[in-house]
Amino acid sequence: MKPWILVLILIVFLGSAMLMGVAWGTVSISWTEVSQLLWTGALSSTSNHDLILLQLRLPRVLLGALVGFSLGLCGAVMQGVFRNPLAEPYLLGIASGSTAGAAVTIVMGFGGVAFLLPLGALIGGLFAVGLVLWISQTPVLRMSNYTLILAGVAIGAVFSSVTSFLMFFSHQEQLQQVIFWMMGSLSTARWESLGPLALLIALGSGVLFTLARDINAISLGDDMAQHLGIHPQRLKRISLFLATLLTASAVAFSGTIGFVGLIVPHAVRLFVGPDHRWLFPISGLVGATFLVLCDLLSRIIVRPAELPVGIITALFGAPFFLYLLKTYRSDRLERR
Repeated sequence: MKPWILVLILIVFLGSAMLMGVAWGTVSISWTEVSQLLWTGALSSTSNHDLILLQLRLPRVLLGALVGFSLGLCGAVMQGVFRNPLAEPYLLGIASGSTAGAAVTIVMGFGGVAFLLPLGALIGGLFAVGLVLWISQTPVLRMSNYTLILAGVAIGAVFSSVTSFLMFFSHQEQLQQVIFWMMGSLSTARWESLGPLALLIALGSGVLFTLARDINAISLGDDMAQHLGIHPQRLKRISLFLATLLTASAVAFSGTIGFVGLIVPHAVRLFVGPDHRWLFPISGLVGATFLVLCDLLSRIIVRPAELPVGIITALFGAPFFLYLLKTYRSDRLERR
């Protein structure tokens, strides 16, 4: 199958998943009402379904699509830059930094103020990755993949300890809010936050798509990329900066949703190959569809209660990660 045909099919699948996410939930809404509301912007009935659809489900589904697209794309970027199928968007400490930033905001009493909690998480994530990049710089400005990964692990541990310290001294309500945020959820979706996030993801994704051909080159090795006229270190810095910005922005509005950026790009690579020109957009579309469906499952599996979507993604992602880890280690041993 040609890649562009697969892209069209995935767009249809994503649209179908979003329609199911809008229609299904604690309160089931008929397809007639959904189509009427989406077409005319209002319902003829006197029920509160229009409020549920417009103010709760539709922004939530759109946020899930944006976050899933960002995580899937950034996972493909990380795996391409580090040349490692086990790489993920949170590799450089974004999750720990964002969690610490959100915990600081909550403990200071600003967790319920609009935009302050996402802003705190965004600042924490960017600060953590900034420290990782600063530590990994050598005198000749070459960023080693091993140094980046080790620095990310160390910085992540530091910020995790900061979060644990804040949780120890927080009140019960604050503790519950931090824990719920750490599990990942799309329940805080608001219309006013979707516009800036969509614009940022669109701009960042567009730039990453233009870099896909060059990332194909560095996946062959830095020396080969230099022979092709590409500056590997500059390309890595730009790619990591954009992936960090998109991931931190997504995490700021949804919490830490794990495994999407790990399993989606690797699964897509098995079907479309290693060409990042198609791997990037297809990983984004599959990530968006996957997260929208996981969020739908989190709303209906124990209704009327609601599970954090991070629990659902972990249920699917953890077994796949173990399989991926075992397969990757087996391949390495066979090559030796």
